[in-house]
Amino acid sequence: MNVKIKKLHNWDMTPTEAILLQRELAQKVSACGTLSSISLVAGADVWHSRTSGMGRAAVVVLSYPDMNLVEVSRSEGDCHIPYIPGLLSFREMPLLLSAFEGLESMPDLILMDGQGLAHPRRLGIASHLGLFLNKPVIGCAKSRLVGEYTPLADEAGSYSDLYHNSQLVGRVLRTRRGVNPLFISVGHKICLEEACSRVADCCRGYRLPEPLRHAHLAAAQLI
Repeated sequence: MNVKIKKLHNWDMTPTEAILLQRELAQKVSACGTLSSISLVAGADVWHSRTSGMGRAAVVVLSYPDMNLVEVSRSEGDCHIPYIPGLLSFREMPLLLSAFEGLESMPDLILMDGQGLAHPRRLGIASHLGLFLNKPVIGCAKSRLVGEYTPLADEAGSYSDLYHNSQLVGRVLRTRRGVNPLFISVGHKICLEEACSRVADCCRGYRLPEPLRHAHLAAAQLI
């Protein structure tokens, strides 16, 4: 196992305590940085059963820039914590970290299905993950949690900046013509421009960039 995970805190806390912790950890998130060299990029996603309460996290590592499959790691378990808007990481992170612990190689960049700074307390699951791993992470969500933006053109590559409380928190990016856009935000140790550029580089004609598309399939056990 080549993945080093920091022990930032435990998970046994009330929603009020979790909110206070998010505000504290948000001060440690870095929204700066560029990546001079990337050879491995990972996608991370979590699947939930609507009936059993079980969850499955998947981390898929691909070579960059050719997007060939290198490694898949999964972790399963019960998700006893209910979904609370803004506190997704407290439901999903234990499984995610377990999946990362199962990797043989550490990716240079991680795309997380969820928000980074585009979060009411600026600590979405992508930022939370970045602090645990101390690695560059991009939040790449399929829906908006906070913020306002202007309508996008239909063409792939069109985008609009996402603002919340007059602060730039992300970018809305259309990755394929005729499909809903993605909500890109800084997770940790990367700037917004670089994050959007890397997401675009990982797209191969689908709405989701390849690392996240493979992670979604792996979490559902389709690969």
